[in-house]
Amino acid sequence: MARVISLLEDGAADGRSVIRDLWPHTGRALTVGLTGPPGVGKSTLSAALVTFLRATGETVGVLSVDPSSPFTKGALLGDRIRLSDHFLDPGVYIRSMGTRGHLGGLAEATFLAMRVLDAAGKDAVLIETVGVGQSEIEVASVVDVVVLVLQPGSGDAVQALKAGVMEIPDVICVNKRDHPDAHAMRAELTRALSLSLATSRPPVVETDARDGSGVEELWATIVRRRDALGADGLAERRRQSLARELRTVAIARAAARIGVMLDGDAVVGEALARLDARALDPLAAVEVLYRAAFGE
Repeated sequence: MARVISLLEDGAADGRSVIRDLWPHTGRALTVGLTGPPGVGKSTLSAALVTFLRATGETVGVLSVDPSSPFTKGALLGDRIRLSDHFLDPGVYIRSMGTRGHLGGLAEATFLAMRVLDAAGKDAVLIETVGVGQSEIEVASVVDVVVLVLQPGSGDAVQALKAGVMEIPDVICVNKRDHPDAHAMRAELTRALSLSLATSRPPVVETDARDGSGVEELWATIVRRRDALGADGLAERRRQSLARELRTVAIARAAARIGVMLDGDAVVGEALARLDARALDPLAAVEVLYRAAFGE
């Protein structure tokens, strides 16, 4: 698994043939996305979920996506430290990945890495993202169930109710439930969510990832949300996910191709010089760039 995911991250030609062979064996694992603001305890909650699932005999894959620096292009990849209790467990596979500048919070290779873990027979695959903003909701497009993790005491809960955030989750998890404001936050969220349709209203669960309390209830809620979709609903969600996944990967590859043209193509370089000299307008320069990159 490690070698295949490395091939995919590097964009190696061998990775394509491996994915072709693995693809018929995918679509079996329950995939869960954990997203939310930085510092709410997503990594600790991932570790608690892994502990619970292993106690029930389930095998687990964890993909932890860390932000890449826009300057050095590197990433710390430090979330595995919080999962150290499971390093030697053969039923658990943990992989940290960088976003590599991908704004949606997921690296291109993360999509395919999730499929690798699925084909390897993992019963559950957890994807922990770098955080969530109003436009960074891409995790919702690739998993069966999305869990939005929040913590009390970090500000007004109305912040969590803004458009683009509350449309994401299937389940809302208020972590660190021993905090004095935990119950108040849950009540406020429940009141606000009561304004939405009952069929689309995510349940709110309280947990404390440090001692594992509430984790069993959280997983039971995740499974119920998955089951509530029904076989046809889950199949339709996965079809939509594949379409969005295809679009995202295609856009990422197109952007990489455009970057190559901007960095070294003589025709594009000439167009840039003419653009700078005001001899060519920006839209005409874009047309030159498109022709150079895609032959259009």
